Amino acid sequence: MTQSSAALFDTLLGIMARLRAPGGCPWDREQTRASLKPFLIEETYEVLEAIESGDTSALTEELGDLLLQVVFHAQIAEEQGEFVIADVLRGISDKLVRRHPHVFADAVAETAGDVLTQWEAHKRREAAAKGRTRSVIDGVPRAMPSLVRAQRTQAKAARVGFDWPDARAAWEKVREEIDEAGEAIASGDADRIREELGDVLFSLVNVARLASIDAEDILHGATEKFRRRFTEMEAELSAQGKSVDGVAQAELEQAWNAVKNAERGR
Repeated sequence: MTQSSAALFDTLLGIMARLRAPGGCPWDREQTRASLKPFLIEETYEVLEAIESGDTSALTEELGDLLLQVVFHAQIAEEQGEFVIADVLRGISDKLVRRHPHVFADAVAETAGDVLTQWEAHKRREAAAKGRTRSVIDGVPRAMPSLVRAQRTQAKAARVGFDWPDARAAWEKVREEIDEAGEAIASGDADRIREELGDVLFSLVNVARLASIDAEDILHGATEKFRRRFTEMEAELSAQGKSVDGVAQAELEQAWNAVKNAERGR
C-alpha cells in the first residue's frame, strides 16, 4: 500500500528525532546550526547540479537531502524550545496565501510582472506593520554568490524603473567602466583597482540580465570551457612526452590554440 506524503513526512521526522535522541547517532547528536551551514549550501548546489544534468532520479535524491537539512534545523529548534516543524509549515503556507491575493482573494494580476509588483507591495506592508522600513532592493541575502546577488539586486531596482533601456545601452556603461579600470591599473593603486574592477563586473551583470541571460550560469559555462580545453591541452602535451609546467609560454599558447581550433572543427 502506498503511503501518503503526510505519513512519509512523519516517518522522516521520527527518524530525525531518533538520530538526535540519547542513544542515537553520535555524529547527528553533536551537530549545531553552525556546523550544518556548509551542508545546507552543499546540498543546495547538488540540487542545482541535478537540475542542470536533467537526471530526474538524481534530482529526487538531492531534493530529499535538501529537505533533510530543513528537518534537521527544525529538530534542533524543537529541542531548544524555540519552534517546531509545524510552525515552519504553517508560516510558509500562510505567507503564500497572504502574498497571492490574486489567487486566494479578490485582487487581480494579469501578468507575472503584476504578481511581482504586488508581492513587493505586500512585503513592504508587512515590514511597515512590524515597524520596519523595507527598501525595494531588500531581500537578497549577502551570503549569495556575488554574481547572483548582483543580478537579483539589479532586477529588484529595475522593477521600479531604475534600469538601462536595453542591453546595448548597458554595454556602453561597460566600456566606460573598462576605461576607468584601465586608468586604475595604470595608477597602480590597489584599492582603486579593486573598486573599478568591481564596477566592471557589476556592469557586465547588467548586460547579461538585460539580455535575459543568467550571469552566474554563463560564467560557470565559461569556466567549464576553460577547464575542458586546459585538460585537453595537458593531454596533448603529455602525448608528446611534455608537461604544461615544462614548456615555454610560446609552446603553451600554440598548444592552447590547437585545442581551440580542433574543438571548433568538431
